[in-house]
Amino acid sequence: MEDLDQQKIAQVVRRFYDRVRVDEEIGPVFAVVEDWDEHLVRLSEFWSSVALMTGQYKGNPLAMHLVHMDRFKPEMFERWLTLWKATTGELLSAQDASVLQAKAARIASRFRFAMFPTCGNASPVSDLRPYKTSREFTHLSLPSALFRERRLEQKTWLLIRVSLGEIRCFEGDPSNGRLIEAGTATVVHPDTPHRLEIISPVALTFEFYDRNPASLVH
Repeated sequence: MEDLDQQKIAQVVRRFYDRVRVDEEIGPVFAVVEDWDEHLVRLSEFWSSVALMTGQYKGNPLAMHLVHMDRFKPEMFERWLTLWKATTGELLSAQDASVLQAKAARIASRFRFAMFPTCGNASPVSDLRPYKTSREFTHLSLPSALFRERRLEQKTWLLIRVSLGEIRCFEGDPSNGRLIEAGTATVVHPDTPHRLEIISPVALTFEFYDRNPASLVH
């Protein structure tokens, strides 16, 4: 990235949410925010963590959106991306704007699929739920056992969701790891040797299923 720093990100976030708050389509969603000064600080920390790997943000943005599910519609994510593209295009270099737009698209895709999993699908997958979900871990709190080769029990699938940063998952072939970026997920299959490797400051959760959750990876 060319000249992107935390000050520039804070400027983008503030300009973007100035637009969001008065937008007829998605503005009403954010009426629940009581302290915008504090909220903008948290949002700047989030985007600094996503773009610059600062590790400042410690929350769970998807969980916060799920609390207000009744306020959302699937098409709102496209409007959110349109405003984000316009704002980043105005305030950033073409290269930096492209990076943030790509990251926003992945985040929006993940959130939309998590909140509206049957939208656009021929068959519903809403009955597929984890029987266990971990707390959110960071690169500082991940158990050391996850960096050594281990196996899941038979008939247990693991879905790793990364909300910040990047991590690599090695499954089966120890020389060929899959990169999991912020806003994406990957499935680890039963009885298959696997281990994790931290690429950058990261935040992630683990979901355990008794069926293959590949349909939830978007």
